Amino acid sequence: MADGNSIINLGDLAKPATVLIEKVSNAVGVLYEPRRIRKKAEAEAEAEKIKALAGIELTEIQQRGIERLVHQEARKQENIENITAQAATALPPNAKTEDLEEDWVAHFFDKCERISDKNMQSLWSSLLAGEATTPGTYSKRTIDFVASMDKKDAELFTKFCQFTWMIGDPVPLIFESSDEIYNKNGIDFSGLKHLDSIGLISFESTTGYRNIGIDRKAIILYFGLPTLLEFNKDKDNEIKLGKALFTQAGKELVNICGAQRNQEFYEYAVEKLSQQNICLSSILPDNRVS
Repeated sequence: MADGNSIINLGDLAKPATVLIEKVSNAVGVLYEPRRIRKKAEAEAEAEKIKALAGIELTEIQQRGIERLVHQEARKQENIENITAQAATALPPNAKTEDLEEDWVAHFFDKCERISDKNMQSLWSSLLAGEATTPGTYSKRTIDFVASMDKKDAELFTKFCQFTWMIGDPVPLIFESSDEIYNKNGIDFSGLKHLDSIGLISFESTTGYRNIGIDRKAIILYFGLPTLLEFNKDKDNEIKLGKALFTQAGKELVNICGAQRNQEFYEYAVEKLSQQNICLSSILPDNRVS
């Protein structure tokens, strides 16, 4: 924003994106104005400043304070516009942006207006886009939680989420924290304890967790790839899930953390599940089973 212009061009955006920008503008202030109106406002502001300075003699420290305030507010505005622009361009055509609550938006930007790191802005823009697409997806409590995270926390969580399968809900399959597949991909015992301590996962290093009451056949997914499970019994089957589960905040954030599919882990997980006397078969795109 070095030239003072908004980075958001309404003419280039589809309706859901323009509605999002209107919601943000109503909640936190104007993001975009036609150049004529903006220039008129700038001229009026300059005139008022001259009037004020004519009657007030500012000390040097007062002048520095004003300059600092202007710089801080400009930086906040740039952060707000960057996050909004990224979110707006990521919205699908069917986004229900009109249902986005302005109170939620105001709370959201109160927590992220100081975020200037590009990677963290990407996380925040994904949060905004997800809520604008399906309002009610992210609670204010989760927004508060993300605000408490630093960049290292976010990077660790992203590494952790590569081990996530959809087994009804998103479930991280951490069978043994000392296994090489986890350690060489950035996750070890101390990392798991840290994610537990900050509230993203529940880590049980001894007994672990199970999913019970499963029918004879079930389908689970790893990054969209479906796998058919077949058990020996007709009902009341179970899967040993390993040592970790997501908290509610973890569940809300797993889809926007940027984790990537790991083929080596997929093969490792299939082998581990097979050792539980479960027959696993991958489902091909044409619904054939291999």
